[in-house]
Amino acid sequence: MRVLVCSDAVGGLSSAEAGRCLAEGWPGQRTAVVPVGEAGAGFVGAVADRWGVAEEPVVVNGRVGVRARGPLGTALGLPGDGPGEGPVPYAASSLPLGRLVADSLPATGALLVDLVGDDVHDGGAGLLAALGAEADVDLTAGTAGLRGLTRLDLEAARGRLAGTDLVGVVPAAQRSTPLLGLRGITSVRGRAVGDDAEPLLAADAGLQRLAELSGDGLGSVPGAGACGGTALAVLALGGRLVGGPELALGGITGPVDLVVTGCSVFDFAHRGGGVIAAAAALASRLLAPCVVVAGEVVIGAREMRTMGVEAAYPVHGSDDDAPGGAVGADELAETARRVGRTWRW
Repeated sequence: MRVLVCSDAVGGLSSAEAGRCLAEGWPGQRTAVVPVGEAGAGFVGAVADRWGVAEEPVVVNGRVGVRARGPLGTALGLPGDGPGEGPVPYAASSLPLGRLVADSLPATGALLVDLVGDDVHDGGAGLLAALGAEADVDLTAGTAGLRGLTRLDLEAARGRLAGTDLVGVVPAAQRSTPLLGLRGITSVRGRAVGDDAEPLLAADAGLQRLAELSGDGLGSVPGAGACGGTALAVLALGGRLVGGPELALGGITGPVDLVVTGCSVFDFAHRGGGVIAAAAALASRLLAPCVVVAGEVVIGAREMRTMGVEAAYPVHGSDDDAPGGAVGADELAETARRVGRTWRW
C-alpha cells in the first residue's frame, strides 16, 4: 500500500514532525512524508525540512527573519502578524522584507519569498526600493509616499535578480485578490472600517500609478493585491505567485493509494486551512481517498466531503466553541495507529 502523508503543523508540532507521527499509522507500508507549509504559517520551516537543511535567523531592521538555503535555492520570510483588519496602514512599508530579500539573493536556483508578515499596503514599493528601484517619490514611505509618482526605474532591481526564479508565496485565499478598484485591497479594507473616502481614493490612485509604471497590465493580474499588494512587486520583477502547498505537492504524480493530512483544528469556518485543501485536491487528482487527522474536528460530514475529504479523526473530542487543537506527538501517533487499522489494505 502506498501512503502519502502531507500534514500541516499540528499543535506545537511542525509539518515534518506531525508527518512522522502520522506515518506511524502505516508501519511496513510504502509511506512518504512531505512537509508542507502555508505562507505565514511554517512555510520556510517546511521548505527547510524538505531540502534537509536548517533554518537560520536573520536580523533585519531589528526584527528576526528566517532563511533556509538549500541546493535548489533560498526560502525566506519575515514573521509578523500579517495584514490586519483595521484602518488602512498608509505609512507602512515593505522595506524590511525587501532588505531581507536583498541580503539573501541566491547564486542560482529559486528565491522563495513568504510575503505574509507585515501589515503593509504599499504595493511592494519598499521591497522594490531595497533592491535598487528608483523613482521621483520616496518608495519607502508607504502608500502615502506614492502620491505624485510619475517615474519608476526597475532596471537595477531586475538586474540583481537576473537568472533567479523569483517566487512570491501567498495564502491560497489571496491568490485572486485584486489590487485596484471597488474590489481592490484599498476599497475593501477602507470601507469595512469606515475610512474617509478621500485618502482611500488617493491610495488607490497611487497603487494604480505604481502598477502602470511597473509593467503593462500588472495592476489587473489576479493576486496582485495579495499581502498588501506586495505581490505586485514580485510580478514587476518578473516573478510568479504560488501557494506554499502548491510548491510542495504540485509535482507529485503518484501512484498513491491513500493521502493522509493533518491540522490543529478542522472546523467549518476555516476548513483546516490551505494545506488540507491542497491535500484533498491532490488526492482527487490521484484518484485516492484523503483522510484528515486533527487535534479537534468541528465540521460536518457533508461539508467535509464537499472538500474531497473522505473521513476526519480527532485526537481530542471538543465541546468548546473556540477549539484550540493542542496536541502532543505521542497522542497524535496513537490516533494515527488507530486510524491506520481501518485504512489499510
